[in-house]
Amino acid sequence: MEEFTVENIHEEIRSSRKIAITEEVPLTIEVNGKELATLLSSPFDLNDLVAGFLYTAGIINSFESILDLKIDEERWKATAEVREDGLPEELVFKRIYTSGCGRGVLFHSPLDLIQRIMLTGKAEVKAAKVNELMKIFLNKSSEYRNTRGVHSAALTDDEGIEIFKDDLGRHNAIDKVIGHGLREGISFEDKMMLTSGRISSEIISKVMRSRIPIVASSGAPTNQAVKLAREVNLTILAFVRGSNISVFSGGERVL
Repeated sequence: MEEFTVENIHEEIRSSRKIAITEEVPLTIEVNGKELATLLSSPFDLNDLVAGFLYTAGIINSFESILDLKIDEERWKATAEVREDGLPEELVFKRIYTSGCGRGVLFHSPLDLIQRIMLTGKAEVKAAKVNELMKIFLNKSSEYRNTRGVHSAALTDDEGIEIFKDDLGRHNAIDKVIGHGLREGISFEDKMMLTSGRISSEIISKVMRSRIPIVASSGAPTNQAVKLAREVNLTILAFVRGSNISVFSGGERVL
């Protein structure tokens, strides 16, 4: 966070005050000597962001595929050496600009269209637990309380929130959670992902790639997200507010 002095107008009365603003950096990711993407992100948890991004993009298949990873915070550059065990280069480097904050970027392969990952995990969650976790989640970020400028994501289990991350973009926050989980060797197949923002198709793609069977948000899903989730048997819980939950897909997982 960085403090700025701003002019405030309230009922035509002008005053000055200091407010905290969330920081934004352009992180350029270079993989095996080739520039891959520049992500607009928050300047923390960048190792987790890069690991999660490379995984959800299909460039690596596990955390062990990263042979070396360095973050240069003077030039805001991430340099990664990885085993070439992902998709062929001509498919990996096809970019789709997403609906995410800060013009997010998702790497897409035509193989994704024909090789859907069916989620067969038997994760179950009680509706009351979803509401309880969402309430805790939405009040957990000190960065959001101070700046109102970030999204959050969290990985939860039956006990509570296991991993929590903030970022400018909800897709980056999810990549940070996934990257942290990969680094810690956490199994995703019995977990739920919480997100503070809209559930769009790129969010579903990241969650699906990680085999996370349930995603929940206080916000809304898009039509393509719902269609994809229903196709792969992924549970979408949206408009999770108070004691309300709207189940858009995979309702058998909610007790």
